[in-house]
Formats: sequence, C-alpha cells, structure tokens
Amino acid sequence: MKNKDDNRILPSEIPSESSFFERRALLGGLLAGATLPSALVSAQQAAVSGAKAAAGAGTPAGGGTASGASLHATPPRYTRNAALSVREPPNSYEDITTYNNFYEFGLDKSDPAEKSGSFRPLPWSVEIGGEAEVTGRYALEDLLRPHALEERIYRFRCVEAWSRVVPWLGLPLGALLQRFKPTSRAKYVEFTTLLDPRRMPGQRVGVLDWPYVEGLRIDEAMHPLTLLVVGVYGRWLPNQSGAPLRLIVPWKYGFKSIKSIVRIRFTERQPRTSWNLSAPDEYGFFANVNPAVDHPRWSQAKERRIGGSFLGSRIDTLPFNGYANEVASLYRGMDLRRFY
Repeated sequence: MKNKDDNRILPSEIPSESSFFERRALLGGLLAGATLPSALVSAQQAAVSGAKAAAGAGTPAGGGTASGASLHATPPRYTRNAALSVREPPNSYEDITTYNNFYEFGLDKSDPAEKSGSFRPLPWSVEIGGEAEVTGRYALEDLLRPHALEERIYRFRCVEAWSRVVPWLGLPLGALLQRFKPTSRAKYVEFTTLLDPRRMPGQRVGVLDWPYVEGLRIDEAMHPLTLLVVGVYGRWLPNQSGAPLRLIVPWKYGFKSIKSIVRIRFTERQPRTSWNLSAPDEYGFFANVNPAVDHPRWSQAKERRIGGSFLGSRIDTLPFNGYANEVASLYRGMDLRRFY
C-alpha cells in the first residue's frame, strides 16, 4: 500500500485521456498561487541538488550496455509538475503520435507511425563526451536511475506553423548534464540521433546529411525548462515520437527537439546542426519561436493547432512560444532577426 504522502504515480494510476482533465482541474488551485518564475527557481535548485547527489552514480566510463528489459517492463513512475505546466488542454494521444516529423522514417506526417513498428529501441546506450571531466558510454537505465521523472505539459510549435500541447514525461536536462562535470571550455552541447538505415528507412534517402545533429548553447541546455524526455501521456515514448530518448526545448521550433539520441557531446564551438547546414537561410541555429521573423516561404505570425478544424484552429503565435518571461533574458542584447 502506498503512503498517503507518497507523490509517485503507480502503474495502476496511469491516467486515461478521459480522466486526464479531471485530474488537471484538481490542480488548478495549486497553480493559481504560484508564479512560473518562482517555480523555475525551485526547479533549478532541485536540479542542482539532484545533480550533486547523482554525481558519479552512473555507469563508469566505458560501461557496458544493459538488456533494457527492466526499463520498459512496467509503466513509468512520475510526479506531476503543475507549476511548470501550461493550463491548456493537451492534444489527444492519437494527435501526438500520428502526426509527426521524423524523417528517419519518412517524409510524410504519417510515416513515423506507419513505418517505425519494427524499430526496437532497447537495449539503448548514450555516449557522453567532449569537454567534460566524466565521459563514457552509459546504458539508458544508468542515465535515468538517479533522476525522478516529471510530467510537464508544454506547448510544442513546429517551424511549419502548426502546434500542439503535450504532456511529456522526462527529467531536467541540466540535472543530467551536471553529473558529467562539463569544463569551462564547454560552451555548447551537441546531440546526435542513431544512424541505422536498416531500421530507419528514411536514412536511405539523402534528404539530410545523416545522422541528424542538433545543438544548444550551454545556458539553454541547463535552463530548467529544457527537458530530456522518455515518455508521453503517462507511457514510455512510442517509436514514432523519438523513443527511447529525445529532447524538448519548448521555446524553440520543433526541429531543435532531436529524437532517438545516442550521443551527447560538450563542445567549445557551435555545433554544425543538420537543418542549419541543409538550408541556413531557412533554419537558424537558435530557432527561437518568433512571430516577428517569418520563414522565407511562410508567415510565422499564426499557427494551426493540431486537432481542430483547419481554419478554426488558427491562433496567434507567441514570442518564445509563450515562455518569454522565463527565457528572453538568455538572449538579452542579441538581434533576434539576425540570430534566428
């Protein structure tokens, strides 16, 4: 029996979509009394404390892979971070998992769901390298073990001018990164997706220079809102959504939120990222959501919210996707038209 003060979610308590909003309504009062900036301070303090406690707790450098069976044998346990969640209704699980850009499985929005069924994301390991004191290859279980998972409801804005609201499960990226003690030379963090054309048929087509690479400035990576994601809607990530490990940076366009991560590297120089290399005039390195800076081929002033009618669901796009109060200070003094 679970103690009444235990805030963990047991497998039997994983919510269905129908009960999701009923539980959300109960949390409304909690949100009303807290401001998001203060919640961010608390989250950052918790991340730092967790990183210190977890330092050195992972697999030693060069550690072996694990079977992966234990990780997904049961539904994930997590707590709900209401303070860092938006008060907007999430899209349905179907909306979130059947309409995706994941070019490793094809170019159509339906391709990831239709063509990723045979992909087996476990066992999985991630290589940590670059400008850090602690490096090596780590089984996914060992990366996750010291950290408590959180559910956060975030807005997600694609550069193609569509959007949705998603209840992600994950952990603050900064808490994990601090375990590896980045040095003063670590100015950026580079992420790389799995390269496996046999299992990812989209990589057989030269749409991009595979493997997919993305990057963040170190302060962006350490920001409390930046989330390393392993699940959605109380379940482990499905293949089409970037299983088993992806990034979510809610104030940036979706292509920054790299999927199926196998390498994280601390670098001194700005990483050469896939879409920026492919079309630098269309896809900037920073890729902050900005309704005042249009894509060369379409306006970014409005967005279509997935799940509604094509015309009726168009809404105004917010600077930094609605997270300006929390992240605009990261870019103080920068020309956001130049550094798009």
